[in-house]
Amino acid sequence: MLTGTKVGLRARHEDDIPILRAELYDDVVTSSRAEGGPWRPITPGSKDPRLVVDDEEEGRVPFSVVELEGGTLVGTAVLWGIDNHNRSAHIGVGVRPSCRGRGYGTDVVAVLCHYGFVVRGLRRLQVETLADNAAMLRSAERNGFVREGVLRSSAWVMGEFMDEVLLGLLAQDWKPDPRG
Repeated sequence: MLTGTKVGLRARHEDDIPILRAELYDDVVTSSRAEGGPWRPITPGSKDPRLVVDDEEEGRVPFSVVELEGGTLVGTAVLWGIDNHNRSAHIGVGVRPSCRGRGYGTDVVAVLCHYGFVVRGLRRLQVETLADNAAMLRSAERNGFVREGVLRSSAWVMGEFMDEVLLGLLAQDWKPDPRG
């Protein structure tokens, strides 16, 4: 397990899946904002590609996020779009509604940075998020990510086009938390 100051990133367990599906993916609005595509229902018990881990897939590393104190499932984290040639990847975070507002997102981003830069040897990490996602913008910026641009009207979400913000962080600009 990779650890931060508040959370740990570990392998996805089978019993995580129903909780994550119910709280992050069955909600139409939450899922539509996170997925970058239209929401669709997934049959209970099916192999939901958003949650079931394919250990053979090289370009995507999903984690379950748990509290260090108590082990409560907090949400999901992912390093995706891993490009080994250009040594870059994207990060994504999903925090359960009951766990939001506690600083977990900022800690998850910090641990993903450690994984990307130290464990994987990447040079650049990137975040794309909806312009009104204040929590993700704050979590990324607290970890040193810099706003690099706005993708105007690039995301179709629940009947309207929304702007996305692009943020980037280079390994040489990253300042790891000395406590973590």
